[in-house]
Amino acid sequence: MAFGAMLLMVMSSCDRYLDVSPDMRTDVDSPEKVGELLATAYPQANYIPFTETFSDNAGDKGSGLAPLTNSDPYHFLDIGDIYQDSPAYYWNASYAAIAAANHALEAIAAAGDNKAYLPYKGEAMVARAYAHFMLVNLFAQPYQAFSAASLPGIPYVTTVEKVVIGKYERHTVAYVYEQIEKDLSEGLPLIEDRIYTSPKYHFTKAAAHAFASRFYLFKREYDKALHHANAVFGNKRLTDRLRQVNSPAYRSQQYRELEAQYTRADNPANLLLVEVPTIWGRNYASYRYGFTTDILNEMFDKTNVTGGYWGYNIYGSELYYNIPKFREHFVRQSLNAETGIPYNIIPLFSTEEVLFNRAEANAMLGNYEQALTDLNDYASTRIIYSSGTPVYIPEIHEITRNKLLSFYNTYNVQQALINCILDFKRVNFLFEGQRWFDIIRHNIGVKHKTSEGRILVLGPNDPMRLFQIPQEAQGSGIELNPR
Repeated sequence: MAFGAMLLMVMSSCDRYLDVSPDMRTDVDSPEKVGELLATAYPQANYIPFTETFSDNAGDKGSGLAPLTNSDPYHFLDIGDIYQDSPAYYWNASYAAIAAANHALEAIAAAGDNKAYLPYKGEAMVARAYAHFMLVNLFAQPYQAFSAASLPGIPYVTTVEKVVIGKYERHTVAYVYEQIEKDLSEGLPLIEDRIYTSPKYHFTKAAAHAFASRFYLFKREYDKALHHANAVFGNKRLTDRLRQVNSPAYRSQQYRELEAQYTRADNPANLLLVEVPTIWGRNYASYRYGFTTDILNEMFDKTNVTGGYWGYNIYGSELYYNIPKFREHFVRQSLNAETGIPYNIIPLFSTEEVLFNRAEANAMLGNYEQALTDLNDYASTRIIYSSGTPVYIPEIHEITRNKLLSFYNTYNVQQALINCILDFKRVNFLFEGQRWFDIIRHNIGVKHKTSEGRILVLGPNDPMRLFQIPQEAQGSGIELNPR
């Protein structure tokens, strides 16, 4: 239908970087059409390939697939590729998503005081906030209250362009965060889950609160992060909504079943999903720079604070170790074509993240017992006694203050809790790219070792921690990141 063609034109705007061609102005004259448009207001791109490979979750296997999107980030270089799975592609797709949100908001404003549009306005504002949030944390320095007002951020775009190529400026990180907070705080109360036929692919109330908990954690406003984490499921314990990784039912599933189950919309752990063009799911186990034997031993074979072992099954041989998380959906160019576009479903927000956000906020607020409760609830779904006795035993595995202080060799309970949270998150989000955001947020250095023995270091203040803005964006007046 004609409206579907218009949606394709919105997506093609990624080639314009920040701009939307004037000829895309198809009538969006009903709440239903606005809703269809907002299906494209989520970045249709994958950040995992470059964030995961930049992190300490990657090592050098010595052989394997090594395209630029895999080799450049491992060597802490600007990624010499502008196509799918690259930072440039993510930048473009994010601004295309923002353009869709702005187009929807323009149509809503034109409809006047029509309450039927309000839930869509809420979704558009929160989606616009999310895309800008991801951009500012990938292409600018992380938020620090004392420096954010002087650090270059990214353009925060709130209007539909009337020209093909407009001029933009890099607002400060502080300004970008202010605008994100404005969109988020205004949009979230308007969201109504009833309007969605596929709610897991839209910002529901739960997903929006999950995003807000992440946003305020990054902003270090821990009371607000805690409030929004509690709002996701009504201040309840989250055990039943976590992936039951150590359960007999989960551990008995075959590889392909696990692959599909991880990103299913009916999986209660998934709060927001997006389908994106990517070869990550096809190749992540085969990439040269990825999950090595040394990293496997570091993360899974050593004891953790519980005294037990992780209940994950690791698949593959030495060059292909992986945990199944992504099933590819291949869209052929035509019915009998051999070529097409591979897609993966990516979990953008999960119950596990909400639990970790709440635990970290509680730890930073001094609510140590509440943080311990969440960590023990999480451990109860992940930890086993041994491969021969794959069960969680509370009397043995319960995390206590004394265990934390002893395991992390510190007298500081708060720091021990944060260390535990970061360790658990590293395992939980393996192959999902989330580790990178903890690295930049906590100023963690990264070391990569090449098969030739070279040690590559990415320190906390290294300018390469900021992904490079696409060269073509200079045509819109945007300064590149320093090198």
